[in-house]
Amino acid sequence: MPQLAKYELLEELGHGGMATVYRARDRRLGREVAVKIIHPHLRDSREVVTRFIAEAKAVAKLRHPNIVDVYDVSEPDDDDQYLVVGLVRGTTLRKLLQERGVLPPEIAASLGLGLLAALAHANANGVIHRDVKPENVLIERRTASQPADERAHDSEAMQAAVKLTDFGIAKLLDVQGVTSTGQVLGSPAHMAPEQIEGGEVDARADVFGVGVLLYECMVGHLPFDGTNPAQVLRRVLDGQYAEAQRERPLIGSTWSKILDRALARNAADRFPDATAMRDALGAELLRLGVEHPERDLEAWLEDPKIFDEGRAKEIIDRLCALAREARKRGDSLAAASDYNRALAHAPNDPNLLRIVAGMNRAERRARIARRATRALVVVLGVGALSLAAVRLGRDRDATRPAPSASAVALDSAPIPTPPASLAVATAGSPAARSVASVAPPREGPARLSERHVTLDLKPPMGVSLSVDGLPERGVSTGDTLTLGARAHTLAFSCPVCSTVVLGVEPGDHDTTLAVSVPVKPATLIIDGDVSRTYQLVEHPELVVRAGSNAIPLRSTYDPVTVRQIETGNAVSVRLEAAKTMHAAFPNP
Repeated sequence: MPQLAKYELLEELGHGGMATVYRARDRRLGREVAVKIIHPHLRDSREVVTRFIAEAKAVAKLRHPNIVDVYDVSEPDDDDQYLVVGLVRGTTLRKLLQERGVLPPEIAASLGLGLLAALAHANANGVIHRDVKPENVLIERRTASQPADERAHDSEAMQAAVKLTDFGIAKLLDVQGVTSTGQVLGSPAHMAPEQIEGGEVDARADVFGVGVLLYECMVGHLPFDGTNPAQVLRRVLDGQYAEAQRERPLIGSTWSKILDRALARNAADRFPDATAMRDALGAELLRLGVEHPERDLEAWLEDPKIFDEGRAKEIIDRLCALAREARKRGDSLAAASDYNRALAHAPNDPNLLRIVAGMNRAERRARIARRATRALVVVLGVGALSLAAVRLGRDRDATRPAPSASAVALDSAPIPTPPASLAVATAGSPAARSVASVAPPREGPARLSERHVTLDLKPPMGVSLSVDGLPERGVSTGDTLTLGARAHTLAFSCPVCSTVVLGVEPGDHDTTLAVSVPVKPATLIIDGDVSRTYQLVEHPELVVRAGSNAIPLRSTYDPVTVRQIETGNAVSVRLEAAKTMHAAFPNP
């Protein structure tokens, strides 16, 4: 390990693209700290050293409970260039996601409150982080009154502290020259479009970074993903990603809309700053009855399984109560949003299925009524115009002067009657009125019989339907289709599902159609000794072996643990539908 005069390095904690981080002891004060030392091949670069020292100066003036404190920095002529910061006893958000997979939306939002508070403080002091990602978020377990060494041995009154670190590529709003070299600094999947394009970067770039981070926490994968950095950058610049609630329906439309605003392609369409986004998260948490987010975060970190089991019914009950209130005040969209999210939490709840199906039928009837009303308005409008034309013609006849003798002579001459197909009656004349009163109405095309087909879908949401090759539209379980009496072809699909095509026989009877749209299997390749035995801890009923394995899934993704029985070695893998993932085990 490197030798420093003021600090004794104890162990390596990790390393990144710029530096290696060590746990160390301050020789003068006797406290443990974290020391970040620039890699040897970078310390000779004057630009890197300047940026490194700028980080220390920028963050040293920040004092916030959600930002890692800066204690010391090396001198420019020291052999090793280092930064000394507070030692956080915990883990990174990246490791937490790898260990536990996706986070409940309310837990992710609770974590986001701390990050946004830190960013609001930094932005107000002229510091833009520019690289908000799970690797730079630390989760510390501590109490406010105990020294760090004692906290690790005391399980009582523990709290969760979310801390933001690594402002190493922060751009100071009041300092020029350090990051104005045209370089793209940051992690491609977490960078705002304007940052990629080299444009002006302000607090809204950090809002975008938090949006990417929360999307990954809630959904389970990045919004902008690709096989290489160039592909990721293109997708960020295109601004195209899968809507969060479509990827994971239990997120619901409100959280999904908050993420959409944070991830807007144009900075002007995002939250104006971290405080505004924090207010939006806090308002939705409060609406859902989460009055102490920090306590929920602590409880989830303590035991996620127990927390999820205990909170699931509370969330469902709260969503249903909010939906009932929305229906009473006539806000059907808000009611449908909350009921649909509740149904995503409990897809087999018969009461919720009945309510959602009833609302879908009511909405369908309302749409028909609105179309009929519009048609009636058009008919009444045409009728009013016709009546006005008749009255205008009648008034003209009354005011017309008496015909001259020559005209009477001409009128008295016999006029041949035209064929019926060419008969013309002048508006307002007696002939016109009599014909209109006795002529039968025009017959339109014969109306085919209709039938209603109610959908019973698995999965209950996120499915698209194409009828007879027409463009797809989203459908959910309980939706009712209005089809003609003839035969039809229905194609059901989703982004990660195998397409199911069903033929509907001719008929005119209402029916319910049960459809299961299977999620495409994931491919798990176990790189290891073929003589060993392997097992999926979460799915012991499945037989897996070294090599390629097709793993059936019931949702888009499934975090699993692959264990080698003989050695006990285990590898965590997040399986994704229609994708190939590897689990590597060392050969003996």
